[in-house]
Amino acid sequence: MRIALLSYRSKPHCGGQGVYVRHLSRELVSLGHTVEVFSGQPYPELDPGVALTKVPSLDLYRDPDPFRTPHLREIRDGIDVLEVATMWTAGFPEPLTFSLRAARLLGKRAAEFDVVHDNQSLGYGLLRLVKAGLPLVATIHHPITRDRDVDLAAARGRRKLSLRRWYGFLRMQGRVARRIPALLTVSKSSEQDIRTAFDVPDGRLQTIPLGVDTEIFAPPSTPRVPGRIACIASADMPLKGVANLLEAVAKLRTERTVELVLVSKLDPAGRSARLIEQLGIADIVQTVSGVDDDELGRLMASAEVAAVPSLYEGFSLPAVEAMSCGTPLVATRTGALPEVVGEHGDAALLVEPGDSEALAGALATLLDDAALRERMGTAGRARVLERYSWAAVAARTAQFYATTIDRFHQENGTGEQKEPRTAC
Repeated sequence: MRIALLSYRSKPHCGGQGVYVRHLSRELVSLGHTVEVFSGQPYPELDPGVALTKVPSLDLYRDPDPFRTPHLREIRDGIDVLEVATMWTAGFPEPLTFSLRAARLLGKRAAEFDVVHDNQSLGYGLLRLVKAGLPLVATIHHPITRDRDVDLAAARGRRKLSLRRWYGFLRMQGRVARRIPALLTVSKSSEQDIRTAFDVPDGRLQTIPLGVDTEIFAPPSTPRVPGRIACIASADMPLKGVANLLEAVAKLRTERTVELVLVSKLDPAGRSARLIEQLGIADIVQTVSGVDDDELGRLMASAEVAAVPSLYEGFSLPAVEAMSCGTPLVATRTGALPEVVGEHGDAALLVEPGDSEALAGALATLLDDAALRERMGTAGRARVLERYSWAAVAARTAQFYATTIDRFHQENGTGEQKEPRTAC
């Protein structure tokens, strides 16, 4: 098949969209398919054999100058005007403006692809692709309504008003999701949440879990660092529960020698950075960002314990990556996490989200019991090898494409095009 894989932003490391795009595209190519990724900034890192078509935005949120005002000479067309005007009025334009740019590009190249796969932009432009005669699939990792609700709960005063405007794109995503006949998600928990949040009809959603590279994320060949706790939080936002983890670590350091390696890019003036200073734990908290998969694998394998303190997760690649490294987990009992790590507690200790005391207690239990860490680490690795591989994800996704393509041509009376268009 000839596949166009769309991603409105594809942060290369420690960002779910970039990880998904890179590994899914590589494995689809290994199955004999042709994949071209269409992405806005930040652009993904892709493996050999995968083509990249850049779909440049105004890049209004780039580091180190987020919410920048572009120079007049940067404005190329009406979509650019829409993008900057939406930002100026406190909205988040990228899902919409990316979909419009991608639709413009693909509308001219519709005959070159058998299927288009959107990675969570869910912008109005996607509906133009259906009109152009292209079968369309979209992945919804989890409904961003969850992020909105947690952010609003943590906000005060005028900040609540600006957040409601920022998350205004969710109305569009719900409307578009209801009009896309073939949707993918990554867990049964996310499937239920998407049905509730976006009112998606029965029969539209199929669950295909995410995968992990079990050779990169593997148990260590050298001893783990005593007392090291590792946590990956791709975004410094309330949903990730970093504040609860910092409070737990502050409690632990009064009782034992510990250190926290936090894989996240913290805003120096943000809540997490301020809390590190307030708790007096700057000497035992190391933050890293921009690490590649090899470095991330080594880091996760070096820890005695990994933590996923999120208030909600639609899947949680960090949990799977930790289990693949044989690193025992403390995770929250929320969203898809019990489903991912196993309800019976073989690979993780589960605590209630937002409970710093319980989080500290579970971390202490694992840090104090080497035999328990060994049992849980072994069970986690076995669970990953059995359930979560990118090769299996790609094979199931390709089958979903084929089914979607067949149904599209049957419904549109274009069955005669099926054989040449879907040839591998």
